[in-house]
Amino acid sequence: MRKTVLTLLLAFSSQFAAAQEAAPLNGAIAELQHEWAKANYQTPKKQQEAAFKALADKARQVGAHYPGKAEPLVWEAIVLAGYAKAKGGLGALDAVKSARELLQRAEKIDPAALDGSVYTSLGSLYAKVPGWPLSFGDKQKAREYLDKALQFNPSGIDPNYFYGDLLLEQGEYARAAEYLRKAQSAVPRPGRADADAGRRREIQEALDKARSYL
Repeated sequence: MRKTVLTLLLAFSSQFAAAQEAAPLNGAIAELQHEWAKANYQTPKKQQEAAFKALADKARQVGAHYPGKAEPLVWEAIVLAGYAKAKGGLGALDAVKSARELLQRAEKIDPAALDGSVYTSLGSLYAKVPGWPLSFGDKQKAREYLDKALQFNPSGIDPNYFYGDLLLEQGEYARAAEYLRKAQSAVPRPGRADADAGRRREIQEALDKARSYL
């Protein structure tokens, strides 16, 4: 009996310690998420490059504070992708390569982190980045990664949006509309109202475009 009680106490202590460790990490990730939404959806285009650059530095610091955690790596990669988009041109290629490396590191740590966001972000990168010889863009790999993302989060707003957007780009308008409608009907994410609002505008624009071809 005494051994059983001791085992239960040790298990509870371990769970309590893990919860205490997760709380500040979750808070840091939430802060990055809100600042990303502000930079991506609320900041004037001419100011976005500087905003994403500053946020990338902050994300890097979060990752350094939580080594061995996948979540900060994923968010640093997402921020770097935003920076690359804002910067544009050949000067952005180093940033997208760094983003891919961060996501590959995160995948090795925990591929399921943030509902499989590793694969959503990799799929988006491979879909949008130029292909060989300039960079690593590859539409087929993009599909494969987004398929994996949907296995982790089949009704999620982001994987369905990015898959629909890729299909739209490739002229598969009916299938694109199907995934975009799923993204549109996704359940709002707790604490992500700012990001969801911006994403839903992008979904509507893509869906309107897909429907114009049907």
